[in-house]
Amino acid sequence: MKVTKLISTCDLKDCPTIYATDRGTFLVQGETPDDHGLKIPAHETLVEVPVELIKKAIVDGLI
Repeated sequence: MKVTKLISTCDLKDCPTIYATDRGTFLVQGETPDDHGLKIPAHETLVEVPVELIKKAIVDGLI
């Protein structure tokens, strides 16, 4: 999977960050105490969300 950083709240590795993937999804780093085997702090995790879901939320005025 190719991952591209879109936006972050800071330059450190332990801040909320949104990434885009080459699979048409986003990876979101944030406050969740689960471990996915990635090198991120234990109090953060990644959640993969389809881009189409985000587009629909925007079109529907949800975000």
